[in-house]
Amino acid sequence: MFQETSTADTLDRVAAETTAATACDASRRQFINHAGRGLLAAGLASALPLAAAEAADLSGFGTAPPPTGPLDITLPPLEAPTDPKPGPFPNPDAPDQRVGYAIVGLGHLTLAEILPAFGQCKHAKPVALVSGDPEKMAKAAKQYGIKPSSCYSYQTYDKLKDNPEVQVIYIVLPNSMHHEFTLRGAKAGKHILCEKPMANSVKECEEMIEACNKAGKKLMIAYRIQYEPLNRAAMKLVRDKQYGQTKLIQMMNSQNQAHDQQWRHKKALAGGGALPDIGLYCLNTTRFLLGEEPNEVFAYTYSTPGDDRFKEIEENVSFTLRFPSGVISQCLSGYGSFNAKSYAVHAETGTIKMDPAFSYQGLQQQLVHAPKGKQVTEQPSNPHKQQFALEMDHMAECVRDNKTPYTPGEEGLQDQRIMEAIYKSAKEGKPVKLTTGLGKVDAFRGTPPTEEQA
Repeated sequence: MFQETSTADTLDRVAAETTAATACDASRRQFINHAGRGLLAAGLASALPLAAAEAADLSGFGTAPPPTGPLDITLPPLEAPTDPKPGPFPNPDAPDQRVGYAIVGLGHLTLAEILPAFGQCKHAKPVALVSGDPEKMAKAAKQYGIKPSSCYSYQTYDKLKDNPEVQVIYIVLPNSMHHEFTLRGAKAGKHILCEKPMANSVKECEEMIEACNKAGKKLMIAYRIQYEPLNRAAMKLVRDKQYGQTKLIQMMNSQNQAHDQQWRHKKALAGGGALPDIGLYCLNTTRFLLGEEPNEVFAYTYSTPGDDRFKEIEENVSFTLRFPSGVISQCLSGYGSFNAKSYAVHAETGTIKMDPAFSYQGLQQQLVHAPKGKQVTEQPSNPHKQQFALEMDHMAECVRDNKTPYTPGEEGLQDQRIMEAIYKSAKEGKPVKLTTGLGKVDAFRGTPPTEEQA
């Protein structure tokens, strides 16, 4: 015969069971099983008023003590040992523990990639904006929860020094403005993350490094490819000589520019054409993969006659890098041809391909080799990490832990030296010798990033 159970009796039993579950450090699944027996007895979930439930503390946990240390959360696996394993939970820092960023410039890159990337950051958060368009800035600030008092114009940019929430300034402006806003940002007492290319001349790069050193602040250049998992995996394969000694590298980065009056078509603003904007990926990625510096460069440039886009800048650039190890890297970049972003590293017993290699998302890698005399092609899975989130988190960790960024100002300075040699070679029609950084591995890089590849 069914025996009626009072609400009070049920509450006592639930409290006793949940207390016992807590004392035994039961798992979530065990807790649910314990609590479920009492709830099923009287249909308590639908009948008990909310106030009574709160008074009874049905959670069984009471007030939890504040967590200390990393906020890593782990759970028992859901899959069998033979099944593929998912990656760890994101486990981000609490908002008040994240490093605050001021984003300078609200163009395509900021609105399409950088601001959305904060949603996947573990250690960084947006706290301020700087723009010359107050209406656009007000909309972006509202979208990302940034206070109106933390929105600045280019004229009031220096007032960032009075905003304690801002620890890092991310400069996303036309190339010619990187120098000025880095110097002003360092003077305001903030660390600097600067988009590539670093500046328009070697002299400007050197002054940016000096200003940050003088202010005791870190300077990082946003070479996102050096933080992306598939490209980092390719680098490890090359340096570990997985397929023997690397012999040849092919790099390609081209896109067809819109026929408008964008700043990239003005030499005073851009410093050049295809080379500093997208050809730089070919240059920097080759150096990154090998870990060594080139000792010679030979280059050509060309612009289609009558195309208004290329009155001041080069449309196409081709350059060959020679390295002390004997590796030859052929790099092609253009502003007037269909989108192509790929590279291939040809070693003694295999080839590492990336296509696309430099896009913001959707990267793919192929490994072509013949382990038993029969050619096979492997395609590693893409962890699909947000590249801008990775680089911003790395800078945040460097600020927090007082480490030198993996891609500091010296890395950007070295690229600028080589780009100036490329232009010189194209103008003179002969190879140009290079001497900086020879004989050193990762001569201009700092602390390696935390590995994010799943």
